[in-house]
Amino acid sequence: MRTDSNFVKLYDLDITLVKYSYKPNGVKFLVVHDNEDTGVKAGFDYIRWYGGELIDSQYGAVRDYYFTYMDDQYRIDPNAIYTEVGVNTRLKKNQFSSNEVEKAILSTGKQIVDFYDPKTTGYFLTLHNNADGGFGISSYLPGYDLSSTADSVYINFQMDGDDLIYVTEPRLFSSLKKANVNVILQSKFATNDGSLSVYAMQNNIPYINVEVQHGHLEENFRLIELAVAALKEHGLIKKE
Repeated sequence: MRTDSNFVKLYDLDITLVKYSYKPNGVKFLVVHDNEDTGVKAGFDYIRWYGGELIDSQYGAVRDYYFTYMDDQYRIDPNAIYTEVGVNTRLKKNQFSSNEVEKAILSTGKQIVDFYDPKTTGYFLTLHNNADGGFGISSYLPGYDLSSTADSVYINFQMDGDDLIYVTEPRLFSSLKKANVNVILQSKFATNDGSLSVYAMQNNIPYINVEVQHGHLEENFRLIELAVAALKEHGLIKKE
């Protein structure tokens, strides 16, 4: 296993992007939240077995970025920093934020994207974890909070509703639906919330996220295998 690090400074917040590489073969994972360790463990297991790379964001074992500028406190989800609209609407602050702060946050997002390098990879493959019974596949059904985000939803009722795959392209949705797993296709009209999936859609980069409940390590690994298989099926990762 080889490691490479990129250091990002957002005022008084230090963010380390650690890339773990083991037999690089075109498979590359990205973890943007520092408190979602099941995904990291499953990703490690995958690259140990099959090879690949994993970029882990390390900034204090919490979900959000917390930083101070000019004695003002700021907070933002690191999955809300990839578009100008997202930063402006999702930044939590005590005072009105300056354009300088928002530009610094956008620069942080750009550094993460550049380190992952989707232009070379050809896709985004992210790993996320959630809590039991909160956010899940049902959140995207009609009448629920995230219904407007989803174009299509497929549910395997034998699976835990907290375990799912989220994609931005119909061809990936179709492949994963055939694999009989919980899968969501993002709507072209999804709210611009600054998330990496919105950024990916705006820039025509295929995006796939494996999202499982904290602690569901075996299921996380299984869904990673299916996500990689879908990317390979459509030529986004070369088959070995």
